[in-house]
Amino acid sequence: MINKLPKWVEVGGFLLAFNAGFINAVGLLGFKHQAVSHLTGTSTFLSLAITNSNFPEITHLLLVMVSFILGAAYSGLVIGNTALKLGRHYSAALLTESALLFIAMYMLNHGSLTGHFFASAACGLQNAMTSAYSGAVVRTTHVSGLFTDLGAALGLRLRGHKTDSRKIVLYSILISGFVVGGIAGSWLFAKLIFTAILVPCMLTAVIAIGYWVFLHHREVDNPGN
Repeated sequence: MINKLPKWVEVGGFLLAFNAGFINAVGLLGFKHQAVSHLTGTSTFLSLAITNSNFPEITHLLLVMVSFILGAAYSGLVIGNTALKLGRHYSAALLTESALLFIAMYMLNHGSLTGHFFASAACGLQNAMTSAYSGAVVRTTHVSGLFTDLGAALGLRLRGHKTDSRKIVLYSILISGFVVGGIAGSWLFAKLIFTAILVPCMLTAVIAIGYWVFLHHREVDNPGN
């Protein structure tokens, strides 16, 4: 339940949504207008490629999708549970995401399309991690569901039903993070091209280190818990 989530979820959710929005903007501007933070658009492009019998494009898009799935699978392997609980290996997942983004940046800067696959794997990893991180309530790499939930909440409120204000605030924060990340990503892509990916790469690493430090201090202050 959202009202049982700790307050710091909003901060972490905003930063991870910012990350995804940033990466998605770079993808739309630099990956032949392909979004990599989710697979909705990719699936549509795949349908068009199949219709046009464009086999190189079909292969590329399928590999992007497989990469996303493999990233999500790695998250499940490392975290191993869908319930929110401090102490699980979120730092390891985040550092792996950071490494994948760095490889994607390097490959794309050297003209290799395999960078798309590493970026997609990073987003799949983050999406699965944040779903597990909050019991499948918070997804930070796409906002369609968030807008749907906000609309449904508005409709219920108009009918006179009580709605969860925490949910509205949380989803608004996630949407804002994604939009702000997209603005930053498009602005930096115009100046740095694919080197702009260094920003989400470093931000993910900082979040991972911050989580590790938080756990370390928590263990020192509460030994045996």
